[in-house]
This record gives sequence, structure tokens and C-alpha cells, in this order.
Amino acid sequence: MADQNRRVVYSTDPEPEAPVARPKTPPPRQQQVRVGLERKGRGGKTVSLVTGVTATPAELEKLCKLLKNRLGAGGAVKEQVIEIQGDQRDKIVAILEELGYQAKKAGG
Repeated sequence: MADQNRRVVYSTDPEPEAPVARPKTPPPRQQQVRVGLERKGRGGKTVSLVTGVTATPAELEKLCKLLKNRLGAGGAVKEQVIEIQGDQRDKIVAILEELGYQAKKAGG
């Protein structure tokens, strides 16, 4: 009987939202990955950039960690781009193809 007399006058809770359907990550063989090189804005240091990988941030971090371990180099994920220190393009392409990605060298 006490519940019948209750009513919400004001609430700071937002309206319950419908769960957002998260798009599934396509399999590696359906992703066209580009491995490029960049020197600008890095104090003369060369960095290999892996772009075109469609994955969640956690999956990108996992792939970055695998590349860093296999190459013995440093790196990071920044804005959906994996950065690996040094000119490692050929090795990165070989590793990505081994994992099933369609990888190509980009740039000169």
C-alpha cells in the first residue's frame, strides 16, 4: 500500500537507453591494412604506421603488443593507428599476412 502512494517528482537518473548493438569486428582476411612510414614531426625518428585495422581498442592494443614483442621494438596505439618504432614495414607486413590480414606496404 505504501508503494501506491509513492511517485517520482524529480530524478537525476537519465532515461534508460536501449542497449547499443556493437558492430562485429570483421575477420582479418576482410580487412585491407596499410603499413606506411613517417618521419615528420618526430625529431628525425622513423615510425612505421599500421592503418586500416578495424577492431576494438582492446583488440588493437593486443595486436600492437604482439607486433612489439615479435619485432623487439617500442610502439603505441594512437587514434586507431598502430605506431611501431623504426622502419619495420617488411617485417610488419609479413607478420600481418601470417595472421590473415591483407597487408600492403604504403608509400615509397
